[in-house]
Amino acid sequence: MQDLMIRLLASSVAVARRAGQHIRDVLQSGKLAVVEKGVDDPQTEADRRSQRCILASLKSQYPNVTVIGEEDLPPSADDQRLITDAKDESVLSVECPKIYTGIEEKDISIWVDPLDGTSEFTAGFLDRVTVLIGIAIGSEPIAGVIYQPFYQKTPDTLPGRMIWGMMGVGIRGDFTPAELPPQRQIVASTRTHGSGVVSEAIDAIQPDEVLHVGGCGYKCLLVLERKASAYVFAHRGGTKKWDTCAPDALLHSVGGHLTDVGGNRLTYHRDVEHFNNHGLLVTMKNLDWYVEKLAPIACKLY
Repeated sequence: MQDLMIRLLASSVAVARRAGQHIRDVLQSGKLAVVEKGVDDPQTEADRRSQRCILASLKSQYPNVTVIGEEDLPPSADDQRLITDAKDESVLSVECPKIYTGIEEKDISIWVDPLDGTSEFTAGFLDRVTVLIGIAIGSEPIAGVIYQPFYQKTPDTLPGRMIWGMMGVGIRGDFTPAELPPQRQIVASTRTHGSGVVSEAIDAIQPDEVLHVGGCGYKCLLVLERKASAYVFAHRGGTKKWDTCAPDALLHSVGGHLTDVGGNRLTYHRDVEHFNNHGLLVTMKNLDWYVEKLAPIACKLY
């Protein structure tokens, strides 16, 4: 039998794809059933159905793994109906890095954002919607899944793009990074929180272009694919661990960086504070340069 970490990642890829289908189904039905959890923090039926699918499926197969989802949902009869035990064959074909063999379920935490970019979803920016599943051993992000349910290469292809990866394996799936011109500084930042310290951080970097888009997973993808030089978000508590665990693992698996604005790594053990209270800095290179530029801003968040 394949090692636990590979089986768990294979299950996560398969269930993310299934959750994406539920998201598409809800959108097609037109019954979003939006609930406002807070300011600029909506929840839809797609969020709820996606999370129930992911959490119920993973807990049914890996009962001793800690699974933490964004949405605070009571148990539902739908949970059992939404379960899938499918595993992605392309993941199962990968050999588990030796350092992660012999890991036990009790050592693993999974952070789930069932629909990252809900504001984008309700506003019709569907390409920015992602399903995020991040796997941590202890405090360290080890593997991640990012699924774009509405991504479509051509009008004739089926919707959905899957990207997954693991430390010691790299990134797999539908992933082809480009290369930014070295003279261009393009920074991704928030679409809905663009004032105060957030703007000061952008000004400190003095980019050639700013991409104001929503969805933490989507902005991290822009950096991974070299469509943006960095993603900078100097906002206390503006993102949470389920937003960052999956992209954190993917970025570090290929030599990138996801830190707070002071350049410190984030931690993902099961009892950690959910909020990322010291902002977010994501880049493939030149981390020290960004940290130096953002030092005066970082002082305001600590």
